[in-house]
Amino acid sequence: MFVMGFSKKARLLRPFLICLFSTTRMVCALDSISSSVSIQEPETVSSSNNMFTLGFFSPQNSTNRYLGIWCMSESSIVWVANRNNPLTDSSGILTISENGNLVVLNGQRQVLWSTNVSQVASNSSAQLLDSRNLVLTDGITGVSVWQSFQHPGNTLLPYMKASTNKRTGKQVKLTSWKSASDPSYGEFSCSLEVRNVTEVFVWKENHPYFRTGPWDGAEFLGVPRTDSINNKDGFQVTEDDVTVELYFSYKYFVTFTLNPQGKIEQRLSNSQTNRLELMRMIGSSECDAYGKCGPFGICNLQTSPICSCLRGFEPRNKEEWERQKWTNGCVRREALQCERDTNDSQVSKIDGFWRLERVKLPDDAQVSPSFSEAIVDCQTACLKNCSCIAYAHERNLGCMIWYADLLDLQSLPGEEIDVYIRLAYSELGIGKRKMTWPIMISVFIGPILITVSGYFLWKKCSNQKGEMQVQTPDITRMMPLKQVHIPDLSLFSLRKLETATNNFDISNKLGQGGFGPVYKGALEDGQEIAVKRLSRLSGQGMEEFINEVELISKLQHRNLVRLLGCCIEEEILVYEYMPNRSLDTYIFDPLKQKSLDWEKRFTIIEGIARGLLYLHRDSRLRIIHRDLKASNILLDEKMNPKISDFGMAKLFRSSENQANTERIVGTYGYISPEYATEGLYSEKSDVFSFGVLLLEIISGRKNTSFYEDAECFTLLGFAWKLWIDDNVMPLIDPQIYDPSFYKDILQCMHIGLLCVQELAKDRPTMACVMSMLHSEIMDIPLPNQPAFILRQTMSLAEEQTTKNGSCSINKVTISNIEGR
Repeated sequence: MFVMGFSKKARLLRPFLICLFSTTRMVCALDSISSSVSIQEPETVSSSNNMFTLGFFSPQNSTNRYLGIWCMSESSIVWVANRNNPLTDSSGILTISENGNLVVLNGQRQVLWSTNVSQVASNSSAQLLDSRNLVLTDGITGVSVWQSFQHPGNTLLPYMKASTNKRTGKQVKLTSWKSASDPSYGEFSCSLEVRNVTEVFVWKENHPYFRTGPWDGAEFLGVPRTDSINNKDGFQVTEDDVTVELYFSYKYFVTFTLNPQGKIEQRLSNSQTNRLELMRMIGSSECDAYGKCGPFGICNLQTSPICSCLRGFEPRNKEEWERQKWTNGCVRREALQCERDTNDSQVSKIDGFWRLERVKLPDDAQVSPSFSEAIVDCQTACLKNCSCIAYAHERNLGCMIWYADLLDLQSLPGEEIDVYIRLAYSELGIGKRKMTWPIMISVFIGPILITVSGYFLWKKCSNQKGEMQVQTPDITRMMPLKQVHIPDLSLFSLRKLETATNNFDISNKLGQGGFGPVYKGALEDGQEIAVKRLSRLSGQGMEEFINEVELISKLQHRNLVRLLGCCIEEEILVYEYMPNRSLDTYIFDPLKQKSLDWEKRFTIIEGIARGLLYLHRDSRLRIIHRDLKASNILLDEKMNPKISDFGMAKLFRSSENQANTERIVGTYGYISPEYATEGLYSEKSDVFSFGVLLLEIISGRKNTSFYEDAECFTLLGFAWKLWIDDNVMPLIDPQIYDPSFYKDILQCMHIGLLCVQELAKDRPTMACVMSMLHSEIMDIPLPNQPAFILRQTMSLAEEQTTKNGSCSINKVTISNIEGR
């Protein structure tokens, strides 16, 4: 009895003892909740960095009380628990129930809200992390069984994921408050929709209210440039066979909130005002309203009225249209060819296309992988199908076809997307004559002109070089490239590139890779370029050249080098110029190492990881690079990294997880063991290379710099020895060491060792790597021994390969090693 009485008194005194020194209000800075520790108003729970708070609050103009998480002040609520069951007084309690769930109770001990998890230990605990995530952890297994990030309210926080399960249709989405003073479920929701393309939709009850337009791997195409949501803002869309996820990351605290009016507010924390300040509003213009002008109508804020019918269409109901009731839209004036009566004199005249420039793509686009990437083939496919009413071609998405009414069209002057509308012959008028000639040239005459022009251009260049004999152009080398579809890619003449590089003068040479030499050049307009010219001694040829052109021309990401064009007279690739050259020139040069401090190196690590994640998961193509190394990481003027050299890359179908080859390509020291010994490559092959690169960036040493070391064959062996001895300091480049960064450097070393584990199944995916780099995954597993013992085998292979003469002259790229 005495013990029980003392316990009760201690419970009553606890808030006063903990909050003794609080002068403004009795707030208890607890960091977690357990079955023995709960909070009762006005106590709160704070994240370890004291930036985020969990506690009870009242919205403006309301006396109801809710449990929520806020940033900086109660005016910046980012998550609410008991949205539909408010407290009517200040008697709220947050505790762990007897069944292990986190619950909100009122003064009568009634449950107003619960995490509602089955099979959780009664001694579970909850903690508010620095990531703003409230996590419930099982007391026995130590595993997280519930997270607030998996149950968002009206706000998307950094690393919180909106997702859609493609099999079950289950979605993690945002729901608006009913009003600014009522956080209960409002009439608007925001979700990631996966049909033929991936888009974000805002719904008003069950009806579409706003959509972003399709994600092309880099941005949402239907959001004006001023409000653009793209991967420069940290946005990422990842997809596998089951789930599509959208999330974003920011260095600073930024939120995206669905407000009670159905608009998306982007807010940034402001330490001076102690609030989340509004940065921009997305989906707020009149034309952003879904289907504002109805089927076959287009909205333009610069015109009056803002709605008009497309060419060849007229209002369905003219009286309503004149009263500015546009939702019924427009109808076609003249039937298309295949819809006409066979007795119609116009039936023999084929339809054409009218180009509608700079628009938000209509809803319900169909992207078919069976279509060629060339715009002319997209056009041909549409003409052959009577149901096709429009098409468009976008660099990353390829060919898009529309078979239903064109809905939610909007003029976006800043965009570069055009839609081609199918019209009857009689509707084309002068536009028909302007249009049919390009079509005919593209479909019928184009290939002939390209071949003839190529021949005479070759002949002219040959004569200028003083060749005395009349030769036939190497058609066998040129024809494969003519079959490659390279939309939006410039074709450079050899003469133009010779002029740009001063006839490939040695003084303009930037470096030498496995493909061949790279030269700096300048075009007539002053644009600087990097010109990569195939060396006949490189061991690479047309296959690698075509592979790089086809793959990289379809990719667009800030951490991938941009291919500007190519030359088909020789195998020459033209890239954007990277003024700071490649990463290896910095991290392996004792004089330049000091220019890359740890913060810059971490930014480079993060950028490389983002680029790989895009290749593996986020782009519509799934690509394995197979030759990731320091010399293939280029640095722009701001030292941002860009992955280059896709000559060895391989495209995976969505159903493939790994492939096998008898021809091993790549670079010594970066090749994964299963690839070197068995010819098996997968995403995990690139992960291995990334791990090697990460350890090189930390140490400033090459993986192959330990050949003569008696104890360690490679950098991996050296790192592993230091790791198991709990003595990692000798690995860290002295130029970057700072005690304040030691924890971050150690974590990156940990991640690097996870990436280079011997078994591919043990290595993390790049999505997991990104989460670990940002400390989203709290419990990082311990690494197993890396594959550094393989170095002995590889040394023998190198000697044998060099003797056979099948390795490139700079001993950088493996050309042939037979898989065992």
